[in-house]
Parts: sequence; structure tokens; C-alpha cells
Amino acid sequence: MALRGMLTEDKLRKLVADSEVDTILVVFPDMQGRIVGKRVTGHFFLDSIMHEMHACDYLLAVDIGMEPVPGYKAASWDKGYGDFTVKCDMATLRRIPWLEGTALVVGDVQDHDGNDLPHAPRSILKRQISRARDLGFTANMASELEFYVFDESFRDCHDKGYRDLATAGTYIEDYHILQTTKEEGLIRAIRNAMDGAGIPVETSKGEWGPGQEEINFKYAEALVSADNHVIYKNGAKEIAWQQGKAITFMAKWDYGLAGNSCHIHSSLWDLKGGKTAFHDEAAEHGFSDTFRHYCAGLLAAAEDMTYFLAPYVNSYKRFQAGSFAPTHIAWSMDNRTSGFRVLGRGPGQRVECRIPGGDVNPYLAFAAILAAGLHGIENRLEPEPLLTGNVYESEAARHIPKTLRDALARLDESEILRAAMGDDVIEHYLHTGRWEQMEYDRRVTDWEVKRGFEQA
Repeated sequence: MALRGMLTEDKLRKLVADSEVDTILVVFPDMQGRIVGKRVTGHFFLDSIMHEMHACDYLLAVDIGMEPVPGYKAASWDKGYGDFTVKCDMATLRRIPWLEGTALVVGDVQDHDGNDLPHAPRSILKRQISRARDLGFTANMASELEFYVFDESFRDCHDKGYRDLATAGTYIEDYHILQTTKEEGLIRAIRNAMDGAGIPVETSKGEWGPGQEEINFKYAEALVSADNHVIYKNGAKEIAWQQGKAITFMAKWDYGLAGNSCHIHSSLWDLKGGKTAFHDEAAEHGFSDTFRHYCAGLLAAAEDMTYFLAPYVNSYKRFQAGSFAPTHIAWSMDNRTSGFRVLGRGPGQRVECRIPGGDVNPYLAFAAILAAGLHGIENRLEPEPLLTGNVYESEAARHIPKTLRDALARLDESEILRAAMGDDVIEHYLHTGRWEQMEYDRRVTDWEVKRGFEQA
């Protein structure tokens, strides 16, 4: 069944001819999980850009502040920062209801011979999806993004130095109806806009912080879910801006408040039979052999893939005991203190990875999770015992890497992810992470000045 807002080429041609659509956003995900690209007139898109668009290759070699980072093998000043091409994936073409006369299409970043660039986030995920298909599986995934709402504009937040910001609520609003009614003007606009852009919404709810919200979307094939994630995240910010408000998906924007998580659910389905590969009614807990091996892979590679789940220095400040963010690597049955939470039965059998924050790049996170799970299947790994109780206090579970520096060291040594993604891809993102760490290490923070200005 066609989703609301999704377009075919023929439908787009009619909309452009009737002047209902005059602008096409041609975008691709960057290393930070943002959509970047160009606005193209409708007629020029249909005449030329629908086949391919050119963009500067520095876009996959910059940091979050768009600073060109020296030292990349793929793009540099020495290589002249030339172009790569963006090949439109027309299956992603859709209306963008919150922008007048606008449609959007996501593209794959390719070289001039039409090959997907290995270090492009969408390419990295597609490689793991292909690997799953070679093993006879379709990978389905969903991400649950949390964010804070502020009764101030993005510009006002910037001008205040991001200090003393007014959240949309003043108390914990997890599952509250009264407080979320106060925020419904924005949240309803986001829900309906996403539904109209071909991203089916299931629910929204208040979360654990004041002004903190979550909107959940229908489970889908992994690449579709990743595309939906980045379109939603960008669109939610645009809709907030249109209403004079600001939102943040930052993992830990305030020391005293709950962080923003991005719980990622995954399952594998048999390509031929169209049934879940994770459930076996006759087995203990209903776990199929495939499910056990998949979870064993997640546990085996958890430290190795943490960088792809927590890509910034700030990401690690979210991992606090008693905060509903995990601190340990373990799997448990329906237990929110664990890094991996097993949920559902029958077609709903799945595993939730609770390690990522709202700052995650979904393509890289999905790819890392799939790579780890498929490693477990290929090697028929058996998982460690399920843990029960308060995993925050467990002595049987390993700690999630505590800092970005620790996570990068584990990624560097990872035979599992190097085999799955390739050395060049791993080195590209190690360079990204090390630059981020260096930029943090050389900065003077407000906390340091306040603590030491007079007394140091």
C-alpha cells in the first residue's frame, strides 16, 4: 500500500506541471547524520538532476561545525576537494508538507564511475543490508528519538550562549497528558507533517525530562528507517523553527537532566518465507538459534561499535546509573537497566539496543548493529547468560566504554568491524572521532573557568 506523501516520477511531473511543486530538495546524509544537499527547481530536476547531481567531496570530510578536517585519505586540500556525484534514489521521493511547494529525494554518494563511495554513511549501511540478504535475511529496524522542546527560538538560544534556557515544561512528564497537551501545538504539527511525508507515525509521549518528548514511527526495512530518521530529525527542527521554538537531540544537554536516547530495535526476517527469523515457539524464551547467535554478536562487538552509537565527547556523559541510560553491556528480558533489552514474542520478537543517544548517525549505528549481529550468526556464537535485576549494580556485566577516547581505542582494535566494513572505512571514522576528541581537549569550558578563575 502506498504511503501518504510518497511520489512516483509521473506524479511529480504532474505536480511540477501544475505548479504545485516547484522545489526539490536533493539530499544525502553526511557523517554527522544530517541531510545536506541542494534546492533544485522542479523543471531542472526532471530535466537533469533526477539522473545525478554533483557536490563537493569535502562534505564527507568535515566536522560538525563544517570545518574541513586535514588528514583524510578520501578528500583533502592536496586532492583539491573535487566533486562526487549524488545518484537519486527515486524510491525515497516524497512531498514535504511543512515546506511550501517542496518535495525531497535522498541520494547515494558515488564516484564518477557510478560506484557507491565506501565511506558514505548510506553506503556503509547498504553493505550490511546486502550481507544480511546474502545470508537469507531482511533486516528491519526502528529508532526511537528523544528530544527537548524549548519555549525560545534557535536564535534566542544562540544569543543567550545556550544558558538559562526555558524548557517547555517544568517537571518530569513521562507519559503525562496534561503537560504534553501544553506542547501539543508543536508535537501534533510534527506528527501530522511526518505522516504526510511518508513517515508513518505510531505514537508520541512525554519523556523523563521537563519538556522532553518522543515520537515513534512504524518499524520498517533498515534503509527506509534510516532515511526516515534523518528526514524526521531535520523536519522536526524546521517545524520548531517555524513556530519560534527550539528543540535539541543532543545526548546530554544539561548535567542535571535526563539525556536524549535513541533506542534502536532490530530483527531479521527470512527472505523466502517472509517470517521472523528470531522466534521459535518450541525453544526456551521463544529464542530461535538465529536470535541467540545475533544477540551473541551484539554482546561480542558492543565495545567495538560504541563509537558508532556514541560519536561525541558529550555522548558519554549520558551514561549515568539510575538515569534509564545504560552503563553496562548485558542482555536482559524487558529490563531498562540493560544495554540490550529483549522484547516481544512471535513476529514481534526483537532486541532493543539502548546505548545510542539522540546525537547518533542512524546509518552508522544501524550498520554497526547489523555487522555485529551477523558476525554472531556467521560464527554461531552463543551469548552470555541473560541478566536479571538492576544491571547498573551488576558485577557480571562489562562496562560500556566511558569516554570517546576509550571507544575509539576499541574501534581501532576491532577485527569484527574491520572485517565487516573495511579498513579504509574504519580509518576514515577513527580520524573523524580523533579530530572531535582533539577539538574538545584544546577548548576551555565554562566549568573550568568558574571552578578555577579565582581559586586555581
